[in-house]
Amino acid sequence: MFDALKREIDAVMARDPAAHSRAEVFFCYPGFIAVRRHRRAHKAYLKGHFFWARLINFHTYRKTGIDIHPGATLGKNVFIDHGTGVVIGETAVVGDNCTIYQGSTLGGTGKDTGKRHPTLGNGVTVGAGSKVLGPIVIGNHVKIGAGAIVLKDVPDRCTVVGNPGRIVRGPALRPDIDLNHGDLPDPMLEKVEAIEDKLEQLEQMEMENEASPHNCAACPRADCPDRKEKAEGT
Repeated sequence: MFDALKREIDAVMARDPAAHSRAEVFFCYPGFIAVRRHRRAHKAYLKGHFFWARLINFHTYRKTGIDIHPGATLGKNVFIDHGTGVVIGETAVVGDNCTIYQGSTLGGTGKDTGKRHPTLGNGVTVGAGSKVLGPIVIGNHVKIGAGAIVLKDVPDRCTVVGNPGRIVRGPALRPDIDLNHGDLPDPMLEKVEAIEDKLEQLEQMEMENEASPHNCAACPRADCPDRKEKAEGT
């Protein structure tokens, strides 16, 4: 038990540069406290002591602002950073060495029964404010950008951003590279920029057409007014 506790503290120390000591992590980190208490609640849940499991969950939520259903399964060295507003549903499964930032939800869509919540592979990073919804599978070493809404399965070693979530980096991504939000592309911005480029091209073509004399013979329009006027004049 103490070895597992030490490993989880060391995992927090390795991933959070703001952590100055193991004592600070043990006593003052809400994410670490929530995960540690959840493990007790989960054991009670598996034994059928649902009320006591929920009671532990309730007091943990009041203390940390993190709501992990006792039925959820968390792997080794899961790190919830800051943690306020994190929600993890009953049938969610979180793999080993995952990092979950504040405001994230591993929830359901309200349409499913049985397995209703996501399954995260190992080494997954869930950015702040992300929503991963439904009984979907997120592959190993996937990076989910801040604010993304993910509703479909994601293959291993991909990066997902936007609403709805789009894969912007493929399997070539190395698992040891951290999620750098400043380097992530913005799919919506890229689409807007593409539309702006197209409009500029159309405006340029229109200006060129206005500046050049009209050639009826080359005009593709069958109802060209200039062609009609010339035909009537002849």
